[in-house]
Amino acid sequence: MNIETASRQVDALGNPTRLRIYRALVRAGETGAPVGQVQEALGLPASTLSHHLKKLLEVGLIRQERSGTTLHCHAEYPVMRALVGFLVDECCVDEGTNVG
Repeated sequence: MNIETASRQVDALGNPTRLRIYRALVRAGETGAPVGQVQEALGLPASTLSHHLKKLLEVGLIRQERSGTTLHCHAEYPVMRALVGFLVDECCVDEGTNVG
C-alpha cells in the first residue's frame, strides 16, 4: 500500500459518522448488511448514510451489491487488513535512532 492510498482511507475513517458505519459493516461479517438495516441501527437519515457510504466506497473500504431491491454493503476485509498492516508493519523499526 502506498502513503496516498493509506492517507485517503484514514481520512475517510477520520469522520465519526463514517467510522460508526464502517465498524457496523465490519461487525456484520462477510454477509454484510442491507443499507436499511445500517440506517436503522445507527439512526441516520438516508441522505446522510448515502453520503458517507459513497466516501467509503470511493476509498475502497467497502463494496455494495444489489440483491433484488436490497442494497447490501460489505466491508472489504483485505483492504482493511492492508491498511492496518501499513500502519503497524514498521512499528518500532527506528527505535533508538534520532528520527526527525
